[in-house]
Formats: sequence, C-alpha cells, structure tokens
Amino acid sequence: MRKGLLFMVSCLVVGIIFSPCAWCKTKTIKVGINAPMTGDIPKVGEGTKYAAQMWLEDIKAAGGLEVGGKKYPVELVIEDNEAKAESAVKVNTKMITEDEVLVIVGPQASKQAIPAGGIANNYKTPMISPWSTNPDTTEDRPFVFRGCFLDPFQGPVLAGFIKEEFGYTKAAVLYDVASDYPKGLAEFFKEAWEKMNGAGSVVAFESFTTKDVDFSSQLTKIIKSGAQVLFTPQYYNEVALIVQQAHELGWNKPIVGSDSWGSAELIEHCGDDCDGLFFSTHYAAAGAKGATKKFIDRYNKKCGYVPDDVGALTWDALHIVQKAIESSGKITGNIEKDRNAVRDSLAKIKEFDGITGQMTFTEDGDPIKCAVIVKISDKGEFEFYKSACP
Repeated sequence: MRKGLLFMVSCLVVGIIFSPCAWCKTKTIKVGINAPMTGDIPKVGEGTKYAAQMWLEDIKAAGGLEVGGKKYPVELVIEDNEAKAESAVKVNTKMITEDEVLVIVGPQASKQAIPAGGIANNYKTPMISPWSTNPDTTEDRPFVFRGCFLDPFQGPVLAGFIKEEFGYTKAAVLYDVASDYPKGLAEFFKEAWEKMNGAGSVVAFESFTTKDVDFSSQLTKIIKSGAQVLFTPQYYNEVALIVQQAHELGWNKPIVGSDSWGSAELIEHCGDDCDGLFFSTHYAAAGAKGATKKFIDRYNKKCGYVPDDVGALTWDALHIVQKAIESSGKITGNIEKDRNAVRDSLAKIKEFDGITGQMTFTEDGDPIKCAVIVKISDKGEFEFYKSACP
C-alpha cells in the first residue's frame, strides 16, 4: 500500500515538473495609489481613487497592458496616507516591500509627496505625483516624477496676473508655515511680487499653523497693512474659513488663490463668499472640449460631480505611467529590473498630450506646461479666464 502511494506521489511530482505549464505564472502588474482617503483633504483622495478606477476599467476592457507583445492584468493597490507625511512614508514602504508594486502614483500634496518620494527613490521604485508642485518632490530623485507645473512657475504667474489684471502695488500673503506646499508657494509669490513692485511691497506676510481655524488676528493685521489684494495658497478646507472670516472683518478686496483651491468641495464650504475670486490651476472644466470634456462627462456620470484638477491630473499621470510601462520592453518578473526599466521609460517621455494640457518633460522629471487662471462664477462654477504659459 505504501509502495503504491509512493509511486503515485512520484508520478504526480514528475508530472508537475515536466508539465509545460508547471511554471506558467500570470504576472500581474501592480500600480500603487498613495492618496489621502481620510484626514484633512479626503476629497483629494476620493478624486484620485475615482480617476484611477476609471483608468483600470479601460485597461481591463483592453485585456490588460501590452508589454513586449504580451498582455498583463493590472491591479490597483490603493492605500490611505491620511494626509499625513509619516503615513505617506509608511504607505510607500509597504507598497514597495510587501505589495511589490511596479510603480506608484501619488501622493498628491507636497507635504506627503516630498517624504514619500524619498522612500521611492531610495528603493529605486518609480513614483509620479500628479499634484505636488513643490520642487523638492523631484529634486535629485531620478525615480520621482510629477504631472503638474512647479511652484517657482506658479508663484510668478499669479503675481503677474494680479499686476496685469488689477494694477495693484501692495499685496498681503496668508499661509500655513508648517506645510511644504503653501510655505514654498508663498515665498515664491513674495519674491516675484517684490521684483515687480519693489522691496516691501508685500506689506503683510502672515502665517499660521496646520489645524488652526481662527485667522482673525492675521487678517486684522492684513486689513490694517493697506494691502490691495490677499494671496492665500491654502487647501480648499482652509480657504472657506479664511475668506469668510476676512469678509466678516470688513475685507472687500480681491482674494487670489492657487491650485490647491480647485476642489469640488470648495464651493460647498465657501458658498457665495468665493464668488468672483480667482485662482491658478491645471485645467478648467467649464467649456472644456475634446478628450477633456469626454473625461469630465464620464466622471460626472459615474461619480455624480464634475472632477477637480486632482482627478484630471491623476488621469494624466496614470496614462503617463501606462505609456512608460508599455514602452519598457518586457516584464521579466524580476521586480527590481522591471522597476528600473519603467523608470528609464518614464525618463524618455519628452512630450505628452494630456487632458490637462500638453507637457514637455525636463531631465528632472518635471513637465513644462501652461497654467490656467480660473474665475469662480456666481453659480459656483470654475470658469476658464485665461492661460498663463512659460
């Protein structure tokens, strides 16, 4: 009986070893999504997730990603960074070392993208941030890329717009000193403004700390400073509080913002107080045409609201990733080799036509692209006002 059993087991083992499909393994391409699903800016995480799921639907409909003449299934690994730097680092570490993702999309905000980018670069895993505009995200990091313009461009663009549009000479700035994105952009704006209007023309440069909700002290100083315009590069959840409190204190002059304003929830929080205000961003949904309109209509039908710039930029970033993977040559199954191949392929993308505009990439992995100035209509819509190009 034992001999018969041993014979059967031996036959089974031999059959497995010499079976032509013994070592056949369907390699799944894993794409990591590092996004703030909870925390201070959950709408950013939601827009990221919805755009990623739409992209995956198209990949599945096409039978997978085609690399080297073969099609591979794709899996999204979506993790919540809670809008915290330390969580974004943990998420990247987990996705790289445990989930073995091929490439990471996100984090979105610079406060999370900068430290998470350090992890991706150290582990030699390609990462692209759709929305992080701080230069430190990609600087000296050959494995880290982005899909948006940078703050050294955005700051002067906003300063120039205000000067050209209103002719003002005195500006005030209110920003979060503890967050990389607003702090960096506030400084770039101040530098550009004072180049145009002279030293001291930023008559109030007021700061606060993340989680603060009372800005009356800073706003009172700004009102007394004689400033003609207020620039505040804050996230949408803070913008509503700042604008409403400024109006309550008697401020009746323009308030201008940056791309962090461009959330679908801004108007929900801000209401009529934001009507007529301007901010710079990456695309304008109102009046969009072609592929951009097609994306907006599809997203709106699926998700129930018009996508903000985060959703559109995530869509572009994933298509940049798709192009890089498909052009990488082949999937070897060796994750280190495949990550290097995708990184090299990303670095070779010089021009890309996205729904947020045409991009030409630098050697540092940063796109040169136009900004859009948006005006908030009395209907609460983000209307295209003008383009500002490099």
